[in-house]
Amino acid sequence: MNLLRMNRFAQIFASGVTTLFLVSGAFAQPNTLPADIQAVMAKPRYEKATWSLLVGDVDSGETFFPLNEERLSFSGSTRKLFSVGLAMLSLGGDHRFLTTVHRQGQIKGDGVLDGDLVLVASGDLTFGGRRIDDDTIEFTDFDHNDANNLGTAILAPQDPLYALNQLAKEVKASGITSVEGEIAIDDRLFESYRVPNQKLLITPIMVNENQIDVTVTPTRPGENSRLEYRPKTEFFKVEGDVKTVPAGSDDSVEFSGEKLTSGLAGTGEVSGSLPVDYKAPMSALKSFVGTFRVEDPSAFARTAFIEALKRQGIKVSAKTVAENPTSILRAAMAYPKDTQVADFESAPYLQSVRLILKVSLNLGANTALSLFGLEKGERTVEGALAAERKTLTETYGIDGRHFRFPTNGSGSPDSEVAPVAFVKWLTAIRKTPVGAEFQTALPIMGVDGSLAASGTTLPAKGHVFAKTGTTVGAGDDGKAHLIAQCLAGYIETRGGRRLAYALMVNDAGAIDQISDVTEVFEDQCVISSLIYEAL
Repeated sequence: MNLLRMNRFAQIFASGVTTLFLVSGAFAQPNTLPADIQAVMAKPRYEKATWSLLVGDVDSGETFFPLNEERLSFSGSTRKLFSVGLAMLSLGGDHRFLTTVHRQGQIKGDGVLDGDLVLVASGDLTFGGRRIDDDTIEFTDFDHNDANNLGTAILAPQDPLYALNQLAKEVKASGITSVEGEIAIDDRLFESYRVPNQKLLITPIMVNENQIDVTVTPTRPGENSRLEYRPKTEFFKVEGDVKTVPAGSDDSVEFSGEKLTSGLAGTGEVSGSLPVDYKAPMSALKSFVGTFRVEDPSAFARTAFIEALKRQGIKVSAKTVAENPTSILRAAMAYPKDTQVADFESAPYLQSVRLILKVSLNLGANTALSLFGLEKGERTVEGALAAERKTLTETYGIDGRHFRFPTNGSGSPDSEVAPVAFVKWLTAIRKTPVGAEFQTALPIMGVDGSLAASGTTLPAKGHVFAKTGTTVGAGDDGKAHLIAQCLAGYIETRGGRRLAYALMVNDAGAIDQISDVTEVFEDQCVISSLIYEAL
């Protein structure tokens, strides 16, 4: 079935659906729940829905409110709690990725490199983009990775080519004035792969998170709107003639090529119209923002790096736009230290964790899975998934019957989890040295991330730290249906308890408008707030 994705309750639809596990009635153990929680779950909207819930005290191990707690439900993006959590445990929140550049050949007296330059990818998710300072990266309420789903984005203002420019400066400082050989990207850190959701490509090299950001701003009726894009490279150009139309007119901006880059030295076409009084949905920006997704990240990064070298006055003999010449790479990524001519260090990994969890970044969650796999000696996604499952079951004692992650680290379309697995995992990671940072990296109800606009008037505002996960699919009636909506994370209660919890609802009915989804989000926030007050 056709799937749409929504990371947050107020912003379109999230993805992921396979087989449903249904029980009769809204809940199976009503007597275990307080009446006010039962009342929310018994609303007419949930007549055919199945609720699941479990709450655990992180410190005492006591559990509360069990409801279908061992039943698998579609997790959506709450699956990221496992992939990102394991990566953070393995790497540490203070881990910094080091992207290096090596020469293959000797530098002559006149600064000419008689050989090749190789940029070695490190799996750095943001790779200089979003960089506020050495220790901090920026994210916005409307992330550019979701621009095409949300119909808007607020771009972080930092230069997405910052890291490549810094590397080029260091190459020049090393004494290199000209490169007679090739320029290559070594992207072999882990094997690249695609995940089912939107066939997203996961690679060790990422420039601007493999997106070309496009901004279209209306001018005067009858004239072309102003079109801007970033990063600008010879690898992919963007052109178009979006017309500015009178106030009150419909907007109709279209991207060519299914919003994907096409080959080498490709061109993306943007067409349609924007009213002069245009305001983007939800963000109210006066510009339209969309993206083209880069389908050859290594060739893209290679072109951008060559152009950065040229901006430093370094002569490059290699073609600016070409396939990444992998044949020149050393075996097993074995680059001697004395051949290094530049390096770029990332912000601490905690910053990436915050980005991934706050905005529900699929690219980041799958990269996290692969980075965890590398720590276990696995370079394929299949190996990483197997290592993840082994670690969760053998090291953390989570029953393998209570979770199923068959294809990816971001959740859609096929990840399933039972509340008991969430509570056990969240309890375990909260007791580790990274536990406090992991908790605060989650969206905070009524404060930030995907829960910024949720529960803003509830007593638990600021006290619920939870990952959202939404699954939408087409029903037999041809309408979009809310297959699953999940919250999983922590509650710091009025009574002083620290709780781990998972709250999930399946088959919550048809969706005619966005308010149908926000209603369910708000109901789950109400239940979370009731737990906050009860315990």
